[in-house]
Amino acid sequence: MRCLTLALALVATLTLSPAVHAADKAPVENDFYRLIPFEIPKDIMLEAGGIELLPDGKLAISTRRGEIWLVDKPFADPPKDEKWTRFAHGLHEVLGIAQRDGWIYATQRGEVSRLKDTNGDGKADLYETVNDDWHIGGDYHEYAFGSKFDRDGNIWVVLCLTGSFSSDHKYRGWCLRITPDGKAIPTCSGIRSPGGIGMNTDGDMFYTDNQGPWNGTCELKQLIPGKFMGHPGGFKWYDLPEVKAAIGPKPKEPESGSRFMTEAEKIPEYEPPIIMFPYSKMGKSASGVACDTTGGKFGPFEKQMFVGDQSDSTVMRCFLEKVDGHFQGACFRFRENFGSGTLAMEMTPDGSMFVGGTNRGWGSRGPKPGALERMVWTGKVPFEIHEMRAKPDGFELTFTQPVDPATAGDLKSYAMTSYTYIFQSAYGSPEVDQGSPKITAATVAADKLSVRLTVEGLKAGNIHELVSNGVKSTEGLPLLHKEAFYTLNRIPK
Repeated sequence: MRCLTLALALVATLTLSPAVHAADKAPVENDFYRLIPFEIPKDIMLEAGGIELLPDGKLAISTRRGEIWLVDKPFADPPKDEKWTRFAHGLHEVLGIAQRDGWIYATQRGEVSRLKDTNGDGKADLYETVNDDWHIGGDYHEYAFGSKFDRDGNIWVVLCLTGSFSSDHKYRGWCLRITPDGKAIPTCSGIRSPGGIGMNTDGDMFYTDNQGPWNGTCELKQLIPGKFMGHPGGFKWYDLPEVKAAIGPKPKEPESGSRFMTEAEKIPEYEPPIIMFPYSKMGKSASGVACDTTGGKFGPFEKQMFVGDQSDSTVMRCFLEKVDGHFQGACFRFRENFGSGTLAMEMTPDGSMFVGGTNRGWGSRGPKPGALERMVWTGKVPFEIHEMRAKPDGFELTFTQPVDPATAGDLKSYAMTSYTYIFQSAYGSPEVDQGSPKITAATVAADKLSVRLTVEGLKAGNIHELVSNGVKSTEGLPLLHKEAFYTLNRIPK
């Protein structure tokens, strides 16, 4: 009898559905995106602030310590016997690097510089100031993050305030465009504490701002010439003649204690955050910005944006769409367990994302003081929500793999909440205006690649947090990341 029982148990195990087997072996991030760490020489404190792939195939890395290092053979797997050469030193916290016409451009704390090796020994011997129109006062907070070149050859620089609230130093809390001939064009006001800057595939410019006064949480914002990003601490610089000529008069100051979209309706110049990263749930210090421009070599997320988080040592994924002419969208977890606090990020044409880190200042989950890693797609497609699009009566989800209609069409597979943050002069904000939108229908498309969620109780200006615990793929796999956070500034008509 005991033998018969064991035999029946064995048969039952062998005939279990694929969904049961899949659940026993739930995938993990490393199955799809692998991290290849570099062994940084012990005498180098890297703390990468900018990364650029040079035409000769070397990787240039700028550091918070004021150095620029060149690494040959950056695509070796694993990295082995690579040569590290110090190209430049004596700079001041380089948080942006780009190359053009044989020059390396470096955004330092106090200026944009350009450097060149004129004698071919692999080290910079010519240093030139491109622009230093902004001022610094010695406060630790005065970061300056610089972009790559835009389509007009400009470098965009976002300047942290001196401290969290206001500044007496010229152009703190502003974005400037530095032209090819070295002129500074005042571009946007209202910046608090940037953590990174980057473009999408169309050349639109974005930056991350961090929780503090007038920033209830960390955010992704679009830099549009003439717009106000939300923090009035740099308003005094509207009185400068060059600002009046470039932008015009000072906007109305926002009302503390209000809400982002309420003030956007009252202040035409104000461009609210396009994605708010829920504090602690998605991280505490948004950082670098990158875009997948690799044509599918980095996996199924072509043209989507990626944002780092320094405190949590992660990379997040962002899907953006335009509603009424303005960007908004959803953020998703993507990859964790980087060696240090994620800061600089750079996509390269082969499909790699280089990620540099530091734990200085606030610490990080990644335990190393500095790190450099290359993230690569393994060729396996993760089961993920690919896009989350707003609709007049809900959301449309698309997936990277076909869904199981039974679970994806079951209302019990989903849960949704909503909330926002106070737009205020005080530091940060709790979650407020909480709601529980009701999902009344989940309609699976015939191709099984999308689901239309009908939702009652959508609220403009709120984050809509969706948890899809019950959704499975046709192979019985759960979503790799079940949470999606959509910043619903505007409900489509």
